[in-house]
Amino acid sequence: MIKKIRAKGKLVSAGALTAYLLFQNSTVAYAAGIGDSQIAKGTEKLIQDATTWLMILAPVVAGLLIIYFCIRRSAADEMDQKKWNNRIVVAIVSCIGAVLGSATLNIIIGYYQ
Repeated sequence: MIKKIRAKGKLVSAGALTAYLLFQNSTVAYAAGIGDSQIAKGTEKLIQDATTWLMILAPVVAGLLIIYFCIRRSAADEMDQKKWNNRIVVAIVSCIGAVLGSATLNIIIGYYQ
C-alpha cells in the first residue's frame, strides 16, 4: 500500500515537473489576419444560421414530440404512463437546453462582429 502511494507521488511529481518545463519553454504565436479570412467569416455566418434555425426548430420538434407522447400516454396503462411522463419531461428539458444553448452561441458570436 505504501509502495503504491510513493509510486503515485513520484508520478505526480514527474508530471508536474514536465508541465512546468513545457510552460517555461513555450513560444507565443499570433494569428494575424485570420479574422478577416473568408473561412473565419463563413464559419461565423454558418454558426449564426445554424443557431437561428435551432432556435426555431427545437420548440417545434419538441411540441410535436410532446403531443405524440401525450397521445401514447393516454392509451397506456399505469406502468407505461410513468415512462411517457418521463419522456415528456425529457422533451421539455431538451427543448429548453437547445434554445438556451443556441441563444448563448448567438450572443457569443455577436461579440465578434
